[in-house]
Amino acid sequence: MDQKTTSNKSIEENVISLETAQEWAARWRMNPENTVKAHLIPRVDINELLAEKYVVDVRAYIGVDDDGVNKLMLVGVDADGKDLINDSNQQYIYDFTQPCPNTCDVDSPLYTLKP
Repeated sequence: MDQKTTSNKSIEENVISLETAQEWAARWRMNPENTVKAHLIPRVDINELLAEKYVVDVRAYIGVDDDGVNKLMLVGVDADGKDLINDSNQQYIYDFTQPCPNTCDVDSPLYTLKP
């Protein structure tokens, strides 16, 4: 099990474009039988996202990158429930999650759950 509890990249290195996020999300929706069961989100990354100006919540979008790797894309959300996506205001879409099965807790009842 290749498990990391902190990201080795700065938050800026995890920024992805809106176009990339849209491509990944479209790929995910085309293949409903993806095998990802969960995503590990390093504490340091989520804390940095929550510390950004106007962010009160975080929203996650599902996608698939160019290599077929499942992604969970995170954006800050304001008090009105609106996604904060605006490059000129340094409000970005982030890709810093680590998909399971590579980072699974194989003993978790959520992992071993039978449909």
